[in-house]
Amino acid sequence: MEDALTEAPPPSRFFNEDLDNFIKPSPPLPSPFLLFSNPNSEFLNPSLLIIAISSPSLHLLYQISSKTLIGSIILPEIPFSGNSIEPSPKDKSCNIYSVNGDHGRSILLVLTQISISPERSHTVAKLLIDGNKIQPEKVLILDSIESKNFRGKLPPDEILGFKLETMEEKLNGELMVKGLDYIPSGSVIDGISAALLALCQIKKIRATLCVTWPQNGYSVISLLKSVVLKDVLPKLTLSTVLDSDLVRDSRYESELYT
Repeated sequence: MEDALTEAPPPSRFFNEDLDNFIKPSPPLPSPFLLFSNPNSEFLNPSLLIIAISSPSLHLLYQISSKTLIGSIILPEIPFSGNSIEPSPKDKSCNIYSVNGDHGRSILLVLTQISISPERSHTVAKLLIDGNKIQPEKVLILDSIESKNFRGKLPPDEILGFKLETMEEKLNGELMVKGLDYIPSGSVIDGISAALLALCQIKKIRATLCVTWPQNGYSVISLLKSVVLKDVLPKLTLSTVLDSDLVRDSRYESELYT
């Protein structure tokens, strides 16, 4: 007679994936939200909303000395530990700044110093474009492109920039960005950049997405300067301080360095 204590258990009647159905699911993460420094701030209708995602664009916009911090996007899954009291380009944050534009209209700058997951991209995009607080007239998105998403081969020693536009921007006589070619057909844009541009298209907002290669480096900053300052922000000045640790962002490891 077999010993019940040492006998191998009978095979389960369930597949392993079926057993997961008996595990209590994790509670859903709270939704991202906007937090303004002035709780009574009114509806924002900026003439231009610039969203910096790539490391060079973050560094470039951080150098605008006349910007004023007015709020942040809070993602509950991103911890605040390690962040400085005053805003820093090395913090894990998504701060919103305001600068004075033409004719008294404000320009908003969003510095996304965190990686936004694909699952969160649409929600964050709606906060910036389709929410109850912010409704921009024009949108400029600054990001980089990965070689795996580009149709063709990206040269490791060449600085490149491309753009995508909504139909409303293409039909406008005064394009925001004039010095970049359109991204080659068959290339893929994903993540928060794609979510932002798609929402602008749905809302019929003039919008341009600029992507650069490689994903970091001083030369890319120079390219963005010629685009952002010459075409979009000609009246704003930048400080001349460059920090190599800020130009290279660990979130984006270019194949140029591997």
